[in-house]
Amino acid sequence: MSHGPATVDLMQSRGTPQGRPAVPDDVLSQLLEQTIVWGDAVEWLPGLPEGSVDLFFTSPPYADARSYSEIHPDHYVEWFMPFAAAMLDATAESGSFVLNIKNRVASAGPLRGQRHPYVYELVLSMQRMGWRWIETYIWSKPNAIPGRFGPRTKDSFEYVYHFAKGPKPYFDLDAVRVPYKAGHAEINRRRLDGNGRRNTAAGFGRDRRKTYEKGGADPGNVVEVCQTYNQHRGPAGQHTAVMPEGLATFFVKAACPPDGLVVDPFAGSGTTVVVGRRHQRRAAGIELHRDYVEVSRSRIAADEADDPQGQLSVAV
Repeated sequence: MSHGPATVDLMQSRGTPQGRPAVPDDVLSQLLEQTIVWGDAVEWLPGLPEGSVDLFFTSPPYADARSYSEIHPDHYVEWFMPFAAAMLDATAESGSFVLNIKNRVASAGPLRGQRHPYVYELVLSMQRMGWRWIETYIWSKPNAIPGRFGPRTKDSFEYVYHFAKGPKPYFDLDAVRVPYKAGHAEINRRRLDGNGRRNTAAGFGRDRRKTYEKGGADPGNVVEVCQTYNQHRGPAGQHTAVMPEGLATFFVKAACPPDGLVVDPFAGSGTTVVVGRRHQRRAAGIELHRDYVEVSRSRIAADEADDPQGQLSVAV
C-alpha cells in the first residue's frame, strides 16, 4: 500500500532495495520465504512465474495522497499500467486482481475543486488491457474520519474493484455468507414455499428456497468494515495508510482458494499477508520502503489481530 515513484521519506528508504532473482521459481520461493520482500514491485512482478498467482489483492498509493508517493492524478494511469500488465501475466486463468482505491478532489488545474476521474480512467484502461471487470464493491466506513472537502459531506466509502483474468474466476460465495435474519421456523416455512422463485421484470431472480440450503444469505457488494483503534495505534499504525483486516479477509476468503497464492505488490504494513496466512493461504508481499517491511514482518511473526474489535458485515 505504499509504493510510489516520486517523493520518498529518506528515513523509510535508506539503503538499496533487494533486486529480484533471474529465475521465476526463485522469485516466488524468495517471496514466500521472506513473506515481505524489500523491493520494487515494478521489477519483481514481471519475474513471477506465468499463471502462478491466484489472487493479487492490494491498495496502492492513491493519487497525490501521501508524502511517500506523490503521483499526480493526470499521470496515475500511465504509472499503474506496468504493474497491471505484469500482474495479468502472473495471474492464473481462474485468478483475480482485487484493487482498493479512492478518487480525490483535484487541488489544481482545470478540474480544481472537482472529483478527478483518474480512478474511472484506470478501470477502463485495465479492461482494455485484457482484465475482465467483474464487479465494483463499495467499502463502507461507518466511522470514517471527518475532513474538510469543501461543499461535501465526509468521505465514508472507498471503491474495491474485482478484475479477473479468465471467464470463470474462482469465487467462493459460501465463504463470505452472512447470517440469516429470519429464525429457523421462518426458514423452514420458506423452504416449503411452492412458488419460491422471485423474478424481476427484467427476468432476473432466483429460487429463494434454495438459498436457505447454503447456511447464510448472499452478501451484497457493499462491504461495511469499521476503522479501528488498533488499526492505527497498534504495530500496523506505524504505516500512514493502514487497511483494516476485515476488508482483506472478505476478499481473501472469497477470491483465493484454500492453499492458493495471494500476493500484495504494495504490501504496506502487511495486512494482506497477515490475513492470507491466517486463513491458510500462501501469501507474500512486495514493499518499497524498508521501515514498512520491518513492521510487516513483525506483524506476520506475531500473528495477532491488529483490529480484534472490528466487525465485518455486508449489506444484503
